[in-house]
Amino acid sequence: MSEYWKSSWSGEDGGPRRLQRARNAVIPTISADSQLDVTSRDAPALTMAIVGPNDELFLQRIMPGPAAISWVEKIDPITLEVIAQSEQLAGGPLWPGGLAAHANGSLYVVFGNHAHRLSADLQVIVSVELPRLRPYNSFVILPSGHLATKDFSGALPGQPNGTPMEPTELLILDPQDLRIVARLELAEPSIARLSADGNDIYVVGDYSLIRVFWRNETLIVDTTFNARYRTLEGQTFGWDAVITDEDAWFLDNGEGTQLFMGSFRGVGISSAPLHLVRVNKKTAQVTLTEICGLPDGIIANPPVVDTQRQIVVGFDSGNGVISGFDYDEDSVTPRWSRQQNHACHMLLSPEAGQIVTADHRPDLGCEQVVILDITTGDEVARVSTTSPIQSAVFPAIGPNGDIYWCSMFTITRISVR
Repeated sequence: MSEYWKSSWSGEDGGPRRLQRARNAVIPTISADSQLDVTSRDAPALTMAIVGPNDELFLQRIMPGPAAISWVEKIDPITLEVIAQSEQLAGGPLWPGGLAAHANGSLYVVFGNHAHRLSADLQVIVSVELPRLRPYNSFVILPSGHLATKDFSGALPGQPNGTPMEPTELLILDPQDLRIVARLELAEPSIARLSADGNDIYVVGDYSLIRVFWRNETLIVDTTFNARYRTLEGQTFGWDAVITDEDAWFLDNGEGTQLFMGSFRGVGISSAPLHLVRVNKKTAQVTLTEICGLPDGIIANPPVVDTQRQIVVGFDSGNGVISGFDYDEDSVTPRWSRQQNHACHMLLSPEAGQIVTADHRPDLGCEQVVILDITTGDEVARVSTTSPIQSAVFPAIGPNGDIYWCSMFTITRISVR
């Protein structure tokens, strides 16, 4: 991720491989005896936090509506109060979009059918309208410094299941002026966000995982990589992929997420059980492993993979289950499972062998952040946020190992004293 700013968390999921672990920072090991300081403030329609130049903390927020807009806030990393705010940024059709800090010192936003380049003091340098009247669901930065983005093919908030989908077009944008330098329409629709491993771009399509090479300012589909994952009756499309050295990992049964109304419980429509999908990067072999074996599962986000311990953790937000699996070169086998209402992106602390997860608790009127031991699934600690709804978005790790938990209602800082 050389073309991201070298902070602890310069883009969603910690970088384009979506490993959900920090660079240049460590979450302190948390135990039942740890003193956790918790600060929350309201931040409606918050999508994500990132750490940019000078270790400053930035938020991307949006204002829903038929022609939604977005903006970026710089906030105090301790109190969470707003220090500065960009002007309102043109958006378009609503889906959350994304924010990242580039190695050139600029911040980039892709939201609606617009892309924006901002200075670190939140002044707009350039804005462009993207070609399709659909949301462009965030982006990844490639080693060349270019931005890779694509349009979102799925149903928009409130639209019914079964809304017709059209194939996705992949775009490459120049980081200086955001002009389109390459474009390629793929054979399938895609709902998931892009992932990348160097100059190899991974697109979770409606039925297949597609690999596209970025070479000599040209996009080329890898036609030798035939990874069809959607093969079962009642199975629906997958979401964002985590890219490790050998495999791509993601979760299926994503249809219905546009009907989220504060929780994913009871929203799923897929009659097939929800699966952890593993695709070998060399052979394109696909392995499906059930998370809990129940129908009506649903997710909108990726699993987390601890390559050091060879444990992968997936979840089913519709049924409120989170499960850990051992994996080796040939197999994926169940290790632990627990009831927990998790829906958002996770954080991995490989040094401690812990993951940061969520548990939406309507009985308590809030969502809680839960630290789990990745080897056993045992709960290590839990704290309450002030968010009344389930998070489906992106947390971050600060330069001192603080956890910044985002929902679509609040931001919460959790630090180990």
